[in-house]
Amino acid sequence: MLKDTHTEHTVGTVVPQTLKLDLPPGGFRLEKGGVLPEIEVTVERCGAITADNDNVVFICHALTGDAHVAGLRPGETDPSGWWEGMIGPGKGIDTRRYQVVCANILGGCKGTTGPSSVNPETGKPYGSAFPKITVGDIVEVHRLCLRQLGITRLAAVMGGSFGGMQVLEWLIRYPGEVDKGIVVASAASLNSQALAFDIVGRHAIVADPNWNAGDYYDRESLPSKGLSSARKLAHITYLSQQLMEAKFGRDKRPEWLTADPDFRNAIDRNFGTFFQVESYLQYQGEKFIQRFDANSYLHITLAMDEYDIEESYGSLDAAFEKIAARVLIVSLSGDWLFMPEQSEELVTALVRQKKQVSYCHLDATAGHDAFLTHIEELKRVVSAFLPAADGTSRSDDAPEGGVIRQWQLRHYQKVLDLIPPGSRVLDLGCGNGSLLHILRQRRACSGNGVEIDVNQVITAIGLGCDILLEDIDDGLAMIPDNSFDIVVLSETLQTIKRPRELLQQILRVAREAVISFPNFACLEVRRELLMKGRMPKGKQLPFEWYNTPNIHLFTLKDFRELCRKDNIRILDLNCQGRGFAERALLTLGWKNLGASQVIVRIGRGG
Repeated sequence: MLKDTHTEHTVGTVVPQTLKLDLPPGGFRLEKGGVLPEIEVTVERCGAITADNDNVVFICHALTGDAHVAGLRPGETDPSGWWEGMIGPGKGIDTRRYQVVCANILGGCKGTTGPSSVNPETGKPYGSAFPKITVGDIVEVHRLCLRQLGITRLAAVMGGSFGGMQVLEWLIRYPGEVDKGIVVASAASLNSQALAFDIVGRHAIVADPNWNAGDYYDRESLPSKGLSSARKLAHITYLSQQLMEAKFGRDKRPEWLTADPDFRNAIDRNFGTFFQVESYLQYQGEKFIQRFDANSYLHITLAMDEYDIEESYGSLDAAFEKIAARVLIVSLSGDWLFMPEQSEELVTALVRQKKQVSYCHLDATAGHDAFLTHIEELKRVVSAFLPAADGTSRSDDAPEGGVIRQWQLRHYQKVLDLIPPGSRVLDLGCGNGSLLHILRQRRACSGNGVEIDVNQVITAIGLGCDILLEDIDDGLAMIPDNSFDIVVLSETLQTIKRPRELLQQILRVAREAVISFPNFACLEVRRELLMKGRMPKGKQLPFEWYNTPNIHLFTLKDFRELCRKDNIRILDLNCQGRGFAERALLTLGWKNLGASQVIVRIGRGG
């Protein structure tokens, strides 16, 4: 529920709602064999919902999060939502257009049934009797909750970290119920290093003498030391080495110089130090034990550790086969808990299954927690991916608001003529997505663009294009073999560091390619060299020689010779001249001299 305290920058005061789920006879059966006779779920909603309940964005919270994703709690004066910067009027998820729903997860300790909840069969907290849960169980409970609220379809489901795993499970299980999925800093399963940190954290809890096998709720002493140690260990993984070095280094607390001998001895006996980083971790541990339950931490981390899409479904391809939603995958450069390579694995499988997927690898050196703390760029990407309620783009940079102009058609016409309708297209160096947009609207084509400029990527995503933020010079390793019908490389080949290798990669991922490039043997260039003795500066070479990004100055003849050497077939050749003299030379068949621009369709040799 949302009170009428909506302000310009926040969603206002959000009142939590607790639902007792309508369960089938016999209770809720868990995937690992347990049964819960009753389940309560605490949920928060912000933003107005449409009459059809079709504008809901469900947020899957991370490991120790809760339903309070945005706004003020009752009685607060400052917003305290854990994703306050992402959600609200005019933010990444605009609550003027969407209703945002977030619920506590099963097994937690923030209002949804978990180990600290009262077992209706005994009248006491579950404790050690609480059954093991899975990510699938968490998703099923949230789906039941939404249906009880009258929500049967989601405009989007979004989550980061452990929340991203829940998003993947939503997309796999219920492909017909979710329009879009946003997975941030997550993976199909944890890697061994991440598993190791969780395992040691759980060991710290169960080794605490106050844990008592999970039955500690009626005792004065809780397993606080073990839970604090688990939190400290986990928190190290949330930050990057660069951030920790910048924030702490080897700095010591000021009191280490003035501490009395007794205090120093006490620190020394416990093998403590005065380093700032130790003080910070101690603070994080003490703060955590005030708001979280040790048993919940054990159950949730175990569910996360055991989540493995490939193990459950046989392979990523099999799991993703029926996904119908448009998907956005985001990784972070400084994240060593959920590595960017794991996000790329998701993208590769989705592309291989010909799904609508965009991928953004964002520069975020703060580490894994950057998806919560350093979100300006992430907010722009999400804002572009989630359109306005009327379906139009919300990207301020989208050309003409997504309307195709005649000049755009004329500019791309020669390329469009070489791409059959209905083709699956990969546009390398796609810029703001104009060509992909035209192909989708006028030729019923699908596919992806690849672009290195994040601003251009955001604009293209805002147009509804599926874009991979990637440097072409790094190759096309993320793109599977034969995943496209045709590749487009427009006015980019001359700037590529290794054009020969790129051409080989292009014909690995598609049967054919349409490539346009300037011909540096044309009459205009030769005339400039002859008359002035200097490299020409103009449309083909808009930079001075000493700062030009154009690395390779080649001619049509050079290109044809390379194709001959590498067994590449030239299927169509279109040469264009700008002036009367160049067009006359083309008429006479002097293509290398008359062509200022070349558009060629190539294919694999046979």
